Amino acid sequence: MNALTLAEIARLARERMDAAVWDFLEGGAGEEWTLRANTETFDRVRLLPRVLAGIGRSETGTRILDRNWVAPVAIAPMAYHTLVDPMGEVATARAAGTAGIPLIVSTFAGRTFEDIAAEAFSPLWLQVYCFRDRSTTRRLIERAERAGFEALVLTVDAPHLGRRLRDLRNDFRLPQGIEPANLTGTGFSSPSGHAQAEFDPALDWSVLEWLRSVSSLPVLLKGVLSVADARMAVAAGADGIVVSNHGGRQLDGVPATLEVLPEIASAVAGDCAVLLDGGIRRGRDVLAALALGADAVLLGRPILHGLAAGRQPGAERVLDLITAELADAMTLTGTRTVADAGPDLVRAAALAV
Repeated sequence: MNALTLAEIARLARERMDAAVWDFLEGGAGEEWTLRANTETFDRVRLLPRVLAGIGRSETGTRILDRNWVAPVAIAPMAYHTLVDPMGEVATARAAGTAGIPLIVSTFAGRTFEDIAAEAFSPLWLQVYCFRDRSTTRRLIERAERAGFEALVLTVDAPHLGRRLRDLRNDFRLPQGIEPANLTGTGFSSPSGHAQAEFDPALDWSVLEWLRSVSSLPVLLKGVLSVADARMAVAAGADGIVVSNHGGRQLDGVPATLEVLPEIASAVAGDCAVLLDGGIRRGRDVLAALALGADAVLLGRPILHGLAAGRQPGAERVLDLITAELADAMTLTGTRTVADAGPDLVRAAALAV
């Protein structure tokens, strides 16, 4: 694949995907204001290079939850990679291993945890939806832990799925043969209908204590958008938070994640890991997120674009581009290491609406 940007890979992917599947993966909630804001906020960022910095070669490596990452990037949890590649999450795990970055596997993965783990040679984390039937959630966690997964990422912004108008207009149903490989039961063909029936809408902060009772793995909370919730997460003992609006797929009209990142990172003040997802489309976006307080970012839809456009090599190309662009941006801004990226790297007015 000769694509030189993630945007080019996205165009190739769209040409090769069924329109309703594209809408399911690419769409957001409501009028998609938040979906657009995620990328548009990064578009407004202006980086301020420091010249004559004498840095030599920049180092993109970092260490999070006692594991070394080749770059401060992980693959965000997304359901059903098998929609775009028959190998699904197995292909994604191979690509992540080649890049030296973690993969967060969705509760609704299209391949089994065991098959994914058999092909993984970088960290695997499990994304957790908490079901009304806690025994189902417990079994998923125990199974992932036995397979060698290293952390749990609890999605906290989804008592049910958001109102996604593209899917409603398409009356979207999963294609025949696409199903969650690690769950049993029925009703999966309608993702929103299944979530309405099975997700626990009454989750509160006690869920962290429950997770601690069933697993010794580190726990991160995905879906934090406020300082108050970030502080609550720290107080409840979370090992990390993911500043996330679910890729613009839950409540339309909430802020872009980059907008709220600086205040959340400041409130947490190093008490737990801070990751960010939503809108990352270039290496310079990664650097901007680091400068504004993130320890790392999660890359979502572009991975599925890569799989759709070119299977495992396509996903590898996405990760190659994002890490090469990050290294380039670091060198050209005079940023020697990930830890050296600070707020002075971003022009103050860059995030103004």
